[in-house]
Amino acid sequence: MSSWLSRFMARLSGTAALPEGFAGRLDADEHVLAVAGSQDGPVVATHLGLWVPEGEGTRRIGWHLLSKATWNDGELGLIEAEEAGGAGGAVLLRDLPRRRLALTSPGRLPDVVHARVTSSIKSSQHRDLAGGGAWFVQRKVPGRDGIVLQVRADGDADETAVAEVAAEVARRIEEARKGRD
Repeated sequence: MSSWLSRFMARLSGTAALPEGFAGRLDADEHVLAVAGSQDGPVVATHLGLWVPEGEGTRRIGWHLLSKATWNDGELGLIEAEEAGGAGGAVLLRDLPRRRLALTSPGRLPDVVHARVTSSIKSSQHRDLAGGGAWFVQRKVPGRDGIVLQVRADGDADETAVAEVAAEVARRIEEARKGRD
């Protein structure tokens, strides 16, 4: 399909077309929601996550792994989390350093990123624990059924203690779910 026709069809369907120079490979059923230009290359938001330029390529960050996204003075600030392990039914997260993307043509992308990150969070609570605190966040993971419990320890927290509490909280959530079924 020609590029003008694909852009026209994308507008009719309410989605966005992939920009020239996009190096990622979308899943067969992945829908583009918004695109933006950046100094490093195209940035693409889909229903599964945010595609960001990285080196010579592009990489998708799932919405459930974006701890924070901000938009200020033409710059999209992202804090991505990595899965650092498991604790019972909980996923332990560790934040990566903040990344900044200067968007040259932001379009709807900042609004879509905000909406997707926010809507992936079903509940969020900070708990003070012995040796530090942690965030307990229940999130929807794109492309999967159900909710996952993510636990992100504060920088000064005892990760072993956090993992023990996370496992207990995950066990209680699972018991409550079974009690409702």
